[in-house]
Amino acid sequence: MKDLILRLPTSLLILACLTLGLAPFFPQPHVLEKLTMIFSGQLTRPMDIVDLILHGAPWILLGAKLFITMRP
Repeated sequence: MKDLILRLPTSLLILACLTLGLAPFFPQPHVLEKLTMIFSGQLTRPMDIVDLILHGAPWILLGAKLFITMRP
């Protein structure tokens, strides 16, 4: 898994975060909306959970790539 993450271009992950990760841009990105729902205890519908996973995946992959590459 580490090798797969390292082979992903960082520029592609940044582009995915800015497009899929923040879509829709108005009125509020889905990731922020779903995180707000988690913290308020309202994230219960399966569709919302899948939506959080899909819109959060680019951010998780980018974070994993940065973590792996910055480690000594």
